[in-house]
Amino acid sequence: MIEQKELQELVETARPATKEGKVADYIPALAKADKGDLAAAIFTKDGEFIAAGNDEKKFTLQSVVKVLTLVLAIMDRGTDYVFDRVGMEPTGDPFNSIAKLETRVPSKPLNPMINAGALAVTNMIVGASVEEKLGRLLAFIHDLSENSSIRFNEEVAESEFRTGDLNRSLCYFMKQHGVITEDVEKTMDFYTKMCAIEMNCRDLSRIGAVLANNGNDPATQRRIIPGQIVRIAKTFMVTCGMYNASGEFAMRVGVPAKSGVSGAILGAVAQGEGIGIYGPALDDKGNSVAGVRLMELLSAQYGLSIFS
Repeated sequence: MIEQKELQELVETARPATKEGKVADYIPALAKADKGDLAAAIFTKDGEFIAAGNDEKKFTLQSVVKVLTLVLAIMDRGTDYVFDRVGMEPTGDPFNSIAKLETRVPSKPLNPMINAGALAVTNMIVGASVEEKLGRLLAFIHDLSENSSIRFNEEVAESEFRTGDLNRSLCYFMKQHGVITEDVEKTMDFYTKMCAIEMNCRDLSRIGAVLANNGNDPATQRRIIPGQIVRIAKTFMVTCGMYNASGEFAMRVGVPAKSGVSGAILGAVAQGEGIGIYGPALDDKGNSVAGVRLMELLSAQYGLSIFS
């Protein structure tokens, strides 16, 4: 698909866009990021890494993890159970909005990629305790990434837990309407720890490659996720994965992707490659400014759009 030198050139072309954004500061631990950072990795369908920038620098997944928890919840509970409690529609509201919960009947989150939906999905993952749920999610991520050293960042998790009152509000509202059944503080404990799971661009690109290959590990051809569940996940990535800029991203890039406020972007290319990007300077929608620019450059130069 692309040579390392070409990827490095595209990263440097996109890097000036970092000046246009700012790092997330509503989670205090994320405010420490260097807004000038930009790194990318591609895991090819032949099982090789191509990387540029400081591709081994670790970052937390934040909302990128919502794709993986959705997949795990469907594997645990089945599609009927999950989508009886969470909808399938995009939203033009901010990712942490409570507005639609108050106005829709039944009062369930519009989709699993917004905070309310992800909190509801978190509640569905099988496990008798936070530790068991987190252990199962980490084991799943270890399998996807082929990296058993991946853990969560305790400082970031604690920072998010301490400042997460808006997410608590979403939980209590959904508990009142029977969407969430567990203790809210336990749900918040798991949610903040899963968002704080930490990896680098290489790990993220390898996960993207499994999604790009319909649930098969491209290096071993071993099936990790059922194909039908991957199709659901990638559909949500297209329609809801880039917050309320998802429509514009689909037009400009056309690659199933999920972003997080850490500056992470996960991409699953139809041709079989996985993309992992880190650029913590964010736009007003919460997406990496330079990361989105890099995705635009990659898509334009290599014809990556699923709509081409």
